[in-house]
Amino acid sequence: MQSWLVYALISACAAGATAILAKIGVRGIPSDLATAVRTLVVLAFAVAIVLARGEHAALRLVRGRTILFLVLSGIATGVSWLAYFRALQLAPAARVAPIDKLSLPITIVMAGLALGETISWRLMLGVALMVGGALLTI
Repeated sequence: MQSWLVYALISACAAGATAILAKIGVRGIPSDLATAVRTLVVLAFAVAIVLARGEHAALRLVRGRTILFLVLSGIATGVSWLAYFRALQLAPAARVAPIDKLSLPITIVMAGLALGETISWRLMLGVALMVGGALLTI
């Protein structure tokens, strides 16, 4: 199996667990506080991995454009997480998670426009079916 596929499957499983764990975790506290706690855990986890693998040495190679796009990505992640946790407070996880996954067609369109990635008819058909399924959960 290709290594990217293994990581993608691990990501999908972890994301599925995230919805359930977050839904339980936001009970009784403000969703923004819950997001802050989650973010601190992610930060500590990521820093520990970088240090353990010795990747911190590459920090001196990071330049302006890279920093800019990583900061913008971080802002987008923060907005996404804050909105996701608030949605989980307001609605069942089984409804929130599929709607959150509507990021898939947005990502594919943006990848085609910004990165020049190929968008085949099979990919679009699959995405259309996923969007239809997500909309049925509302």
